[in-house]
Amino acid sequence: MSQPWSVDVDVDVGAGSAVAVRQNVPRVVVFGDVIDDIVVHPHSGVRIGTHTAATIRRRPGGSAANVSAWLGNAGMEVDFVGRVGAVDRHRHEQHLSEHGVRAHLIADATRSTGTIIDIIHEGSGRSTLVERGANRVLTPNDVPDALLQGASALFFTGYSVFSGQHDPVGTVSDFQELLARCSLLGVSVVVDPGSVGFLEDFGTEPFLRAVHGASVLLPNLTEGRLLTGLIDPLDVAAKLAESFSVVALTLGPDGVVIATAGAPAVIVPVTRLERAGTIGVGDAFNAGFLAAWLTGEACTSAADFGARLAARAIGIVGGRPA
Repeated sequence: MSQPWSVDVDVDVGAGSAVAVRQNVPRVVVFGDVIDDIVVHPHSGVRIGTHTAATIRRRPGGSAANVSAWLGNAGMEVDFVGRVGAVDRHRHEQHLSEHGVRAHLIADATRSTGTIIDIIHEGSGRSTLVERGANRVLTPNDVPDALLQGASALFFTGYSVFSGQHDPVGTVSDFQELLARCSLLGVSVVVDPGSVGFLEDFGTEPFLRAVHGASVLLPNLTEGRLLTGLIDPLDVAAKLAESFSVVALTLGPDGVVIATAGAPAVIVPVTRLERAGTIGVGDAFNAGFLAAWLTGEACTSAADFGARLAARAIGIVGGRPA
């Protein structure tokens, strides 16, 4: 299979270097969260009321920013739009430029950069504490037409939709206006629902109204079940394909269900992910799937490439390429 990208591609640019636009390479605009991740590995069970020894690392993160880094690492042209605390703007621009991403960060003078504390419980998943910070006031209006012009796709996650929980009606309207602009400019829209907990809080119907018109939906099975009310993965993917041209429903180690409009849903076996709960695994899959899909690969091949990038994410401390 001919591939214009490779799982081993790394984009290396020096700090402060301008990133040249590569010819004949799809360009993706990514819009959404940029976060400071604090990753905690307790050396034993966490003891309440006293100290627990741990390994603690600080890493740049945020689901959308992670996807942009993996896209850049896979050889795509990437523009990222996000919002950070003013004192952190340069630092996060540098982090993203290391992966070939052009960062368009809005410096917030009154809000801090979002922060997540991930506590990794060996063998039993992880606990996540979230302060969204400046991400809370990032809106679809922050994505200008000038950036969308000539782009192949716009990617965002449900986290950006859920920021508008105080005004779901306005949020739906803002995102529908963004998707309308993308449609006029010929830009495909790709969405990852992001978080089943936040999706439940926001409401599935407002979420589906907000992203109506998107071309590709990339949910996991739990999110897909919540969105449809169905249980069987094939039924879930087929139902979602009534609203989206392409659905890639991830099943963790059991593969990916691909459903496209007018075709039966199929399960695609992929590289086995023994630790699919690792930070950034889903973001790496999204980037790999999107990179392959945009270069004309079949959805089954795109799922395989997404799984190979996801396998690379396992073992990395943080959510971005090493």
